Amino acid sequence: MAGQSLMEIYELLYERFGPQHWWPGDGRFEIIVGAILTQNTNWGNVERAIANLKAAGALDPAAIHEMPGETLAGLIRPAGYFNVKAARLKSFMNWLFETYGGDVDAPAAEDLQTLRRRLLAVKGVGRETADSILLYAYDKPIFVVDAYTARVAVRHQLIDADADYEQLRELFQWGLPEDVRLFNEFHALIVRVGKEYCRPTARCAGCPLEALPHTPA
Repeated sequence: MAGQSLMEIYELLYERFGPQHWWPGDGRFEIIVGAILTQNTNWGNVERAIANLKAAGALDPAAIHEMPGETLAGLIRPAGYFNVKAARLKSFMNWLFETYGGDVDAPAAEDLQTLRRRLLAVKGVGRETADSILLYAYDKPIFVVDAYTARVAVRHQLIDADADYEQLRELFQWGLPEDVRLFNEFHALIVRVGKEYCRPTARCAGCPLEALPHTPA
């Protein structure tokens, strides 16, 4: 039943919003940088930070790895929490060079669980960031969940409000066909409906999911 409900949600969202073309980014490395920078900020700010890195010729693993932290923080300032995020980017680059010789394509050869475990061991890389990197940069079949996902799932009575990240991820992971493209598009569509309708104070009128059983907040 949960699987049927999830696919119904997906189909309703896709019919209304169409393809979302996620993740925005020119290549694997830019997607990874974006996934780290987007924590606690909006995508417009991330785009400005990435534009700064490009303008400086620094959107490159070796460049960020060798760059002083203060210089990196200055370039990514538009993304907010720039000192923290600079440290996280440096931690990721240290890991990439220590583990894979700086080859951003090499992790793709790892199986999903091995690579997820290794990413989660990188300081500053949490589950949502790791799963975003796995799905969007490395095409691994893992469902990314976030606050929007929790809000939609709880309000549509698919999971209890006290469910943790892994329980929420597994609801979608095992309730859907294992399909990278489906996972990619579904997450993007949930973010879209979360921003436009399923806000902290719900705007149910006109929502593409309005006809489904739900508990408005």
